[in-house]
Amino acid sequence: MPAATPSAPRFSPRAIGIASAVVTVAVWTAFIVIARASAGRSLTPFDLAFARICGASLVLMPWGAWLVARGRREGQGADSLFGLSPLSLRVTASAGVFGGLAYALLAYSGFFFAPASHASVLLPGSLPLWTTLLAALVLRDRITPARAAGLALIVLGDLLVGGHSLLHALDGGSVWQGDLLFMSAAFCWACYSVVARRHALDAVRATVAITVFAFLTFVPVYALLTAFGVVTSHIGSAPWGELAFQMAFQGVGSVVVSGITFTKMIQHFGPVRTTMITALVPGLSALGAVVFLGEPMHWNLIAGLLLVTGGILFGVRQAAVVLQKPAMPALRSHA
Repeated sequence: MPAATPSAPRFSPRAIGIASAVVTVAVWTAFIVIARASAGRSLTPFDLAFARICGASLVLMPWGAWLVARGRREGQGADSLFGLSPLSLRVTASAGVFGGLAYALLAYSGFFFAPASHASVLLPGSLPLWTTLLAALVLRDRITPARAAGLALIVLGDLLVGGHSLLHALDGGSVWQGDLLFMSAAFCWACYSVVARRHALDAVRATVAITVFAFLTFVPVYALLTAFGVVTSHIGSAPWGELAFQMAFQGVGSVVVSGITFTKMIQHFGPVRTTMITALVPGLSALGAVVFLGEPMHWNLIAGLLLVTGGILFGVRQAAVVLQKPAMPALRSHA
């Protein structure tokens, strides 16, 4: 009788959740440090966006075609963009403009003006602020007192970092431009988050859709403007190793891998605990900027970092408390 074939090891949901959390936090932290380090090398912000979009498209466009083909066989859902996006054209475009194009272009541009320590505070720090305000305006969410207190701490932290550099704008410094770009990038991602929530989008389908939209809109325009000399590109002269690394990390790592692991985090830990875990990113990325990039950590950056991290933790912690209480339905639905 032949020996039984050993089955593949199965990991528990807890192990998968913890591993997903570690990968997500590591990728998000590395994104800030690596993007700033890349600003001092050969590629331009548009080149980095190109590498991000192309790298992600190598994985997500075939995935999108498969999802569309399966959906058509089952007679489910709408699709667009030549059968590559599993969402309708209207939803794909509205999500893709903010989550696929604007965020990448603004964030990468910001790293060419401001240090990674500023991005550590302003990118993840501004996101809860913009998301809450947009959700209240568009989705009619109620801002609870606890969330308002957390947002106030975030605003103070952002002002300590961005306001300090803005005061030196007249001295000829350009850091404030990067700070504004970081906050604008966070605003765009918040817009994408609200669109995704409004249409109850699946995380994988939404990520596929915004990547397909970015590829079909940005890449042809980018290539045309580069060919006519309107936009400067260093892709032709950059080392192939650097370009391949950026496509792998910025595209596959930052978009595909962290997108999947973040979804797994939410499935295991829930949205509140997930937000508390990702609140580690500002501190870890700021520490990474000091260790790997040699950036100084001034008092206003430390204070801003503490305020922003505290604001995120306070807001989600209070939301968790409200969710656990057998309170009135109105309180639970708006927590």
